Amino acid sequence: MPSLDWKGVYPAATTQFFDDESLDIEGTKRTLDNLINDGVHGLIVLGTCGENNSLTAEEKIQVITAAKDVSNGRVPVISGVSEFTTRAACDYARKAEEVGIDGLMVLPAMAYAASTREVLNHYKTVAAATSLPIMVYNNPVTYNIDITIDMMKELAEVPNILAVKESTAETRRLTDLYNAFDDRFTVFCGVDDIALESLMLGTVGWISGLTSAFPKESVAIYDLAVQGRYAEALEIYRWFMPLLHLDTIPTLVQCIKLCEQLCGRGSEMVRAPRLTLDGAERQYVIDVTKKAIATRPDLSKYNLA
Repeated sequence: MPSLDWKGVYPAATTQFFDDESLDIEGTKRTLDNLINDGVHGLIVLGTCGENNSLTAEEKIQVITAAKDVSNGRVPVISGVSEFTTRAACDYARKAEEVGIDGLMVLPAMAYAASTREVLNHYKTVAAATSLPIMVYNNPVTYNIDITIDMMKELAEVPNILAVKESTAETRRLTDLYNAFDDRFTVFCGVDDIALESLMLGTVGWISGLTSAFPKESVAIYDLAVQGRYAEALEIYRWFMPLLHLDTIPTLVQCIKLCEQLCGRGSEMVRAPRLTLDGAERQYVIDVTKKAIATRPDLSKYNLA
């Protein structure tokens, strides 16, 4: 069984657009480069925050090619695989491997509430189409399919299915995964506002939306948790929590991109049917982000290298 060196904070990076909704590759590259320079340990591109299903097949290849160029081996780059059919997912997986991507984060097929047999077939078929390591993205809250422990037992038989992004929002599931599989899977937390709890329960990392706006604080939480300095990590975590809650609502992409813009790290522009926030929701995100900026912790006091 091959092993993975994936661990740490992996932002679920955004895809940047111009005001006319056209793809801004150079803007996307800048945001990714800034995240790496600010200390993140890897990149997730074309996930939910990357607006995967709003891009054409050609645009997706442009984005992952740009991400690989920017990383230049500095950190692993993992691409989301979010397609409507298993055939399309296999085709994308093969193309991503040709680009040289480091791994794939595979979702169940979109827009169809598949049965257990169908979900397992989807993952096994996509895994067979590539030699790349695969992360199972389990997000029943958003995608209405729960990849259960019993299902993971069957997927554990597939050699290149090696990781899990667990986004049930149930911390108990993390312990169940470790009890069932020990270290067979590399387990990441996929929900921002249970990140510290998940690290305490043994996850090797955190795939995070709000890291795109506040990468240094996210990395500090991880570094402190790894060192067992939970009281200090909790100080930063409590400051961060009002923002982290934005990761768990239907407009998370718009919220995170607006936070990025307010932090001078990107544009809030999204591609329809998503629309930029307005009214009270927009003002709330502005207020909570500005408060976070004004009160952000002094990370130097933690003496983190």
